[in-house]
Amino acid sequence: MRRTLPCCPSVTLPFVLGVLLALPRALVGQSVDFAHQIVPILQQHCAECHTGREAKGSFSMNTRELLVDSGHVTVGVPLESYLLELIAAGDADTQMPPPEKPRLTRDEQQALSDWIAADLPWEAGFSFAPIAYEPPLRPRRPELPPAVAGRDHPIDRILDRYLQEQSSAPLAVVDDAAFLRRASLDLVGLLPEPESLQRFLANTDAEKRAKVVQRLLADDIAYADHWLTFFNDLLRNDYSGTGFITGGRAQISGWLYSSLLNNQPFDTMAQELIAPPSSESRGYIDGIRWRGEVSAGQSVEIQFAQSVSQSFLGINLKCASCHDSFIDRWTLDEAFGLAAIYSERPLDIHRCDKSVGRQARASWLFPELGQVDPSAARDERLSQLAALMTHPDNGRFTRTIVNRLWYKLMGRGIVHPLDAMQSEPWNADLLDYLAVYLADHDYDLKSVLQLIATSQAYQSQCAPQSTPVAGEYVYRGPVARRMTAEQFLDAVWMITGAAPTRMDAPVRRSLPGDPASDSLELQAQWIWGDSAADGQTPAAGETLSLRKQFVLEDSIAKGNAVITCDNGFTLFINGRKVATGDNWTEPQTVVMDAWLKQGDNQFLVVASNAGSTPNAAGLFFEARLVLGNGAQIVIASDDTWEYNPTVPAAGEGPGEGPGEGPVERGGGKWTAATVVPANAAWSSTLDLPAGSMLAHAMSDNTPMVRASLMKNDFLMRSLGRPFREQIVSMRPTELTTLEAVDLSNGSSLAAALAVGAEKLSQMEREPLTVHLFQLALSRNPTVVEHAAALEFLSEPPTVTEVEDLLWAVLMLPEFLLIR
Repeated sequence: MRRTLPCCPSVTLPFVLGVLLALPRALVGQSVDFAHQIVPILQQHCAECHTGREAKGSFSMNTRELLVDSGHVTVGVPLESYLLELIAAGDADTQMPPPEKPRLTRDEQQALSDWIAADLPWEAGFSFAPIAYEPPLRPRRPELPPAVAGRDHPIDRILDRYLQEQSSAPLAVVDDAAFLRRASLDLVGLLPEPESLQRFLANTDAEKRAKVVQRLLADDIAYADHWLTFFNDLLRNDYSGTGFITGGRAQISGWLYSSLLNNQPFDTMAQELIAPPSSESRGYIDGIRWRGEVSAGQSVEIQFAQSVSQSFLGINLKCASCHDSFIDRWTLDEAFGLAAIYSERPLDIHRCDKSVGRQARASWLFPELGQVDPSAARDERLSQLAALMTHPDNGRFTRTIVNRLWYKLMGRGIVHPLDAMQSEPWNADLLDYLAVYLADHDYDLKSVLQLIATSQAYQSQCAPQSTPVAGEYVYRGPVARRMTAEQFLDAVWMITGAAPTRMDAPVRRSLPGDPASDSLELQAQWIWGDSAADGQTPAAGETLSLRKQFVLEDSIAKGNAVITCDNGFTLFINGRKVATGDNWTEPQTVVMDAWLKQGDNQFLVVASNAGSTPNAAGLFFEARLVLGNGAQIVIASDDTWEYNPTVPAAGEGPGEGPGEGPVERGGGKWTAATVVPANAAWSSTLDLPAGSMLAHAMSDNTPMVRASLMKNDFLMRSLGRPFREQIVSMRPTELTTLEAVDLSNGSSLAAALAVGAEKLSQMEREPLTVHLFQLALSRNPTVVEHAAALEFLSEPPTVTEVEDLLWAVLMLPEFLLIR
């Protein structure tokens, strides 16, 4: 399909993709291991003359910038790289290394060629130069400079002096509409509603920006929904993926969401993650138990060392987990010492997967603050580590998290990249001020977010792309950022009304006083057919039908159900397929308003067992209905349900009403279902979440389901959401070809646009256009945009026209960027 933009009919999809793909691309070098393949070659053959304080021929390899600036390497083009020409030269006067030194092997030359072809990947923060900077350990309270021109906010006072030293002036402040859109997306991940925008624009209160920041942060559910993404990435928590099926990995979703919902202090969060008081937060340190034989660097003990150091200290111990690090000061013994705190067994130290003949001694990275007792029991060692990590004198702990928050709101870290906290910050006073501010405010993350968002620095116009000076970053202002996958989908669902009706995250998404805050006491029982009667075990692969027929005396006002089946189910309501599932540990909620009616109704479930041998099987279902006359009805799976060993034929539905459909046509007799006693696994998995999920679904204050609460899918992956098998502090910021294609022709986005177009096509074209621009872009359409839209849209608009208009607006850089 050659899609064109309705507001600009001459602009075609290929043109749009060309523009998008012209944006900077990410470095390709995922298959080149810089630390283990490249650094040893350069150290052996080049370091003596071209690293450290040596730069023979004015050629230094100390940093990537110096290597590129030397002209000896053409990034991405090995054949045009003078370095490779010198290495391969046969002339003794030009060859490198010189004749008295060993030549590079063919494999070493090929490795360097591959490295250059992969755009010269370089480990963040690494330099061959002598270490000239060691981050301070203890907190430092900087003295604030005098205020300039009435800018008395502490962040502005620090940055005004910085900009003065750089001979730069502060950027102008953005207008109210741009500020509200930026703050809403940054703090709660949602677009501001047009009504909220209009009220904010009309407000003449001089403190209205500070007050809207407070209001956004006070929206506890929206805040938790949004920042769940940040912490899921940082703690590698997800709802599906590697390890969950085999039981070698556990979620911390419920604990994490509750911590965010209740604004738990960050030091307490860290303590409960490192030394879990219960199983709810234990999945973080237990990591992933990989199947099969694994290397020493993949063991759960080493995963613990890597995770704790990266999440809370911004230290990358991956290299030091194999050998003394090539890229910073951390050693193999230090990495294994941290791992030994977690280990329940003697831990042999391995270098490059080979035992060195020594055992690790449990130890903490910064003994200046104290040390872990290696002779203590494991739980006690973990508690000691948690106390050392959150020690008031551990400034690296507070600096690491405030640096991450600054990055999320400003587009670039004060130390950058975020997991290279050994690097020197571009403004140490700013980093230290934010760190002590967090500690002073009892580790309240919202307080730091509020501090940043109320500064004029945050509210300034985005800076143009900065140019490094002498290889160093120079701050000019906030950096425009692309929406995350979750922000993009939430925005699309807000505009189209196409949000999912159920969430995948097993969390309690409610506040005290909300009906959803209390778990309902469910009446449902597990049921199956006669094969489960009298303690029998159903056969593997058995499939049957279960139904409940009932009469509603009035129209339906609200109807929700929770359902699961060990092992899989398909739910039909009055002949229409409305839900399926194949993982009994993840109950689903179903909104049923649209499918029920006054009079005769039927729930029918095609249920199946799995496995290779006989095993437990059962259906669990409970519906709560509210009728138009106020009557409340509970319909739960019990012995009043019926079962039939026959199921609908392939490709057929079960019919439109009670007593109809292929179950009857195909034969088989309906008889009373068998109640199956709940086994321990069923009870422990469903007792809390099922009742909580149904209570939440029945709440009148149920907010839109957010993308952060959903499992990863193809569209989210193409938009940059990681698999979370590893900790991710920074998602890719560059557009990929896959993403560009998926945004233009992907089925997920197309389905959402179709739903939105169906609804919005009921509006007249002029208010529709204004509404769309206000919601998507926080502004009215320009005269030209308005005229183009009205010319394109019929009166009334067709669904196809609205769908194309939606796509055109959603593809605008103005929509895709937070700026």
